[in-house]
Amino acid sequence: MLQDNYVVGVDIGGTHISACIIDTKQWNIHLENVVRNHVFSQGDAKTILHTWASTIQDSITTSPTAIQFIGIAMPGPFDYENGISKMLGQSKYDNLYDQDIKSLLSAELGLPSTAIHFINDAAAFLQGEIFVQNLQTNPRILGITLGTGLGSSVWNKGEKAFDADLWNTPYQESIFEEYLVTRWFVKRFKELTGKDVTGLKEILDNHRETAAFATIKDEYATHLFDFMQFFEEKYQTNLFIIGGNIAKALPIFIADRKEFNRFTIYTAILGEKAAMIGAASIFS
Repeated sequence: MLQDNYVVGVDIGGTHISACIIDTKQWNIHLENVVRNHVFSQGDAKTILHTWASTIQDSITTSPTAIQFIGIAMPGPFDYENGISKMLGQSKYDNLYDQDIKSLLSAELGLPSTAIHFINDAAAFLQGEIFVQNLQTNPRILGITLGTGLGSSVWNKGEKAFDADLWNTPYQESIFEEYLVTRWFVKRFKELTGKDVTGLKEILDNHRETAAFATIKDEYATHLFDFMQFFEEKYQTNLFIIGGNIAKALPIFIADRKEFNRFTIYTAILGEKAAMIGAASIFS
């Protein structure tokens, strides 16, 4: 049982960390207390851990009472039970591979390791969005996050969401993740134009009317449909919540693609706030 009703909810992504105090009696997020920092995920382990710990600590100092627990939404692959990073070769957190993140953060924060628990970021996102959007009467909902990585999660009524772990499912010449995340846009734009870009936002801002983008738009919609169809068939439901930075541009890719009408799609409305609520719910 909680000794008080305040938990730190943390969302760690490929380029950021966000943390806030969450009231577990009402599942309210204290918006004025959200602390967000950029993370250079290909930096050295010490710098990454210091950024994580200082962000969490800054959030803790805003709590009206002592903090007993910290719930962290973390991308995979990750040993969530033991708090050990297994990310390698995904353009993020390579230098943390096989390190005991739970113990390292515990030492940095001066808290017992039992106070820190982890949940898959995609599962946390889905659980938070379902609660906020009042969709919990549905028997099953699938979650997809599109950003620096591909997240997939499943929620069944009356249960906590879990990581579907479909990012490395074989697809075309590689795996699904390589065709649905930010680095695909960078790579494909370079192949088509010979030009370097930082990501989808730059393409949309500066190259949206080009033939290259028309090709990219068509190809990405195909990749996404193939993944959603695969996911739908595996878990026997067509109800999706889609979030992540790329999801903000989802209408651009699917508006004129009638095949997507077979799915019922909800767009995430809280961003990383949903993941923070989902992470805090570990202790409910």
